[in-house]
Amino acid sequence: MAGNKNKVELITGLDIGSTAIRIAVGQQVYHGNGNGELQIIGAVEVPTEGVSKGVVSSIEECVSSVSNVLEKVERLIGVPIEHAWVGISGTHVASQESKGVIAVAKSDGEISGEDVERAVEAARTIATPLNYEILHVLPRTFTVDGQTGVKDPVGMTGIRLEVETQIIQGVTQHIKNLTKVVYRTGIDIDDLVLSALAVGEAVVTSRQKELGVTVVNIGGATTSVIVYEEGDIVHTAVLPIGSEHVTNDLAIGLRSSIDVAEKVKLEYGHCVSKNISKKEKIDLSSVGGELEEQVEKKYIAEIVEARMEEILSKVNAELQTIERSGLLPAGVVFTGGGAKISGLVELTKDRMQLPASLGYPLGVSSITEKVNDLSFVTAIGLVKWGSNLQQGGKSKNRHLKSVDKVSGQVRGWFKSLIP
Repeated sequence: MAGNKNKVELITGLDIGSTAIRIAVGQQVYHGNGNGELQIIGAVEVPTEGVSKGVVSSIEECVSSVSNVLEKVERLIGVPIEHAWVGISGTHVASQESKGVIAVAKSDGEISGEDVERAVEAARTIATPLNYEILHVLPRTFTVDGQTGVKDPVGMTGIRLEVETQIIQGVTQHIKNLTKVVYRTGIDIDDLVLSALAVGEAVVTSRQKELGVTVVNIGGATTSVIVYEEGDIVHTAVLPIGSEHVTNDLAIGLRSSIDVAEKVKLEYGHCVSKNISKKEKIDLSSVGGELEEQVEKKYIAEIVEARMEEILSKVNAELQTIERSGLLPAGVVFTGGGAKISGLVELTKDRMQLPASLGYPLGVSSITEKVNDLSFVTAIGLVKWGSNLQQGGKSKNRHLKSVDKVSGQVRGWFKSLIP
């Protein structure tokens, strides 16, 4: 096994969520024709302790949960995990636009990759809010000597190069707490990646990104939204509402335990109540309830529908802020554990007046069924993100890697504390 490890570089994606920690391990497999394919060789999840609303609330408990998931996946694949791409989410993540302008270095005016990187670096020099750290600088479009809408300026000729970027930043203390948790489990961080970016990389095609699409990842405590148009990211947001809220509503409405409410949500929950007959009933004892109690399926659906409508209205409000409500031809793509509730696509088409579908990872093969589990999309997306960057990716992806100073500082500082 040790010999294989040196030959094949394993790529690990670690998704530390509010309800579960999920890890996916993949490798690039090359076929006889030279084409590569990303293969997921292991995927594991454990319940989360010490994370609330997407941020670490107890370092000790979170370290224990991450160690647990690492141990399980190492046992599954038979190889130790040494480093991982780690997803970051939470309502503290914010985005803003910034411009970078530079003079082209070469005397003949030919724009090189270094010029592009300098322009992107210039866009970083903005006044970030107090206690915020830049996670990503995402180039959107370039302008060469007044020619706008340039996607890749390398090789073009010009004197002045401008870049419009989307800057994604998070609260420094939350970033440090997350990196501290991962380092204490004994593995290194390849990079911190905004979970929504990794999900977008995994579930939508370049054609959808070109037309205009929004990816909505419904997690336990938060819902992340990312909007693409003309191949670029035009907006990102993390909403403080998720599928846990549906469970809580059901627990209150049915006067049952959280565990029973969770089972009812997954087995009988539906986002559209009008199609369900009042005669259809379920017995709560069949899903772990203590007493035999008949409940109308329609009543359950009404509770689920009300909360899912609220989530959709918040997503739509984000689209309204960028004037794209009802105007994205490729519609809405849903992922995450919360997207498993029946009828979500139907409800979205009705309420948001847009095409809707569920998003499964594209261009990934696996022997495990978890590759088709919507809950694992973030972890698999992180593996795909890492794979793209390791191969040099597309010309645009070269600049997506965050120049994350915090990770380096925390790594050095933290390792000095370990005896």
